Amino acid sequence: MTLRRVTLLRHGQTEYNSVGRMQGHLDTRLTDAGRAQAAAVAPRLAQERFDRVITSDLTRAHDTATAVAGAVGLPLSVDKRLRETHLGDWQGRTIAEIGADDPGAIAEWRSDPRFTPPGGESRVDVVVRSLPVVEELDLEYAADPEERSVLLVAHGGMIAGMVCGLLDLPQSSWPVIGGLGNTRWAVVARRDDHPRWRLSGYNIGA
Repeated sequence: MTLRRVTLLRHGQTEYNSVGRMQGHLDTRLTDAGRAQAAAVAPRLAQERFDRVITSDLTRAHDTATAVAGAVGLPLSVDKRLRETHLGDWQGRTIAEIGADDPGAIAEWRSDPRFTPPGGESRVDVVVRSLPVVEELDLEYAADPEERSVLLVAHGGMIAGMVCGLLDLPQSSWPVIGGLGNTRWAVVARRDDHPRWRLSGYNIGA
């Protein structure tokens, strides 16, 4: 077991973030503030040691990751399994608009990881598709004598789900892991004498 640490960074601000509009798989871009956030977080994360930086293919995450990878001096890999939750018919709409059409749906979505927006995917679905990214790294590094650390640059919902999956929390407990601010991150880590992943930090900011 040589993969010791996984850091999960959320992208910088987008225009949709600033007005409370759902993004999901929509390929939104960083605002000027979001680009400034990425530039600011890059030197902070460069103080950490990473062996690999992997990003979602969506532009908002990729552009954030490009700034960080440049600061840490590593090439950038892309894996579309790190995409945000597909929100189906909710994509492009505000929470207020969704609530007006379907009262109670947002509350159910937030409290039940199995809830699926119309035409989209559930939090459980997101974990099923994204967790193999870390599992494959585990296999790759299994015989490596060096301790390894990776940085995944992705999206708030996906990160919350992956943290729950890595910690092997029961699905009923998943709602206790909340969202992340823009360019904030979570860390899970483990040791030989404690081989399960443990939460080392959440919603950490520069």
